[in-house]
Amino acid sequence: MNITHTLATLLICSLTSTVSIAAEDDPPWTLNLYFENDLFSETDQNYTNGVRASWVSPNVDDYLEDERLPVWVREITPYLPLFDPSDDPAVQRNVVISLGQQIYTPEDIERTTVDPNDRPYAAWLYGGIAYHSRTRNKMNTAELNLGIIGPWALGEEAQDFIHDVRGFDKFNGWDNQLHNEPGFQLVYEHKNRVARGRISPFLEYDTILHAGGSLGNIATYLNGGAEFRFGWNLPQDFGTSALRSGGDNSAPGIGDGRYQRGSRDHNLGVHAFISMDGRWVLRDIFLDGNTFRSSHSIDKEALVGETAFGVAALYHGWKLSFARVHRSREFEGQTEGHNFGSVSLSYSYNL
Repeated sequence: MNITHTLATLLICSLTSTVSIAAEDDPPWTLNLYFENDLFSETDQNYTNGVRASWVSPNVDDYLEDERLPVWVREITPYLPLFDPSDDPAVQRNVVISLGQQIYTPEDIERTTVDPNDRPYAAWLYGGIAYHSRTRNKMNTAELNLGIIGPWALGEEAQDFIHDVRGFDKFNGWDNQLHNEPGFQLVYEHKNRVARGRISPFLEYDTILHAGGSLGNIATYLNGGAEFRFGWNLPQDFGTSALRSGGDNSAPGIGDGRYQRGSRDHNLGVHAFISMDGRWVLRDIFLDGNTFRSSHSIDKEALVGETAFGVAALYHGWKLSFARVHRSREFEGQTEGHNFGSVSLSYSYNL
């Protein structure tokens, strides 16, 4: 079994459960696809690849009884912490269902033994469920990710497949990757649009702040940052979607024509964006190593920053974005920060 077959099976099962409860005239779901890779920067190391698919539900009345949500979502929601139980009619709510994989490798592709001065080989295969509650200018996200670290995460198989397709040499040190370990991560993030204005009839801008944190054996940290957008016909969402946990912000905004049935033909726009995120990291399994047994590890940097520059375009229900991301040094001895490219594609559709 390869990673493509595994993810395809999970995606089909999730989508099938959604189709079974959707009616023709229901508001749209939104499918988000994410791809991050450092080949955009002509490197192949550190955070080397990330993929995720997620489905954002239409606005729901509540998380517990709305029949537009799959039955299994309504059944597990009462047992999950941090979701918003408010019955305020001004609050709009969405559920996000995600599947993804991340891959990390050291720099030396030829080495077959552990490099004590570089990061471990690691992969993270996971599924997640998140809850958005929002008003026009504020959004809260609570997210739970569950998955596996280690060989069962199929990082070597996924990377070898891509390298075979592209004709690249394969990494020789995957036998030293982190051991199999169940992983969990609870994430909370608050977003606040603090400014929005118009410079001309065709140009507008907004600024969106975010702050939150993560708790779990995968990652424990506090984070905060901002995104500034400038362009024509800005969407009423909460920024450009990011693959990072808590960053899935393509929930339909109030008055956002991209998500309103019958109005997608009027949804045209393009904008540039700059985003920044800073973290105080207490635990990072991809650097600290396995939680419950000895493994390769390296001393991490406690403070990590990330900056992204990019463009996004909207057309008839689609949203496509590309960003160049620079991440600061993550561990001691790392000679410089890391660069990679990030692509996201979003489409709102009726079932």
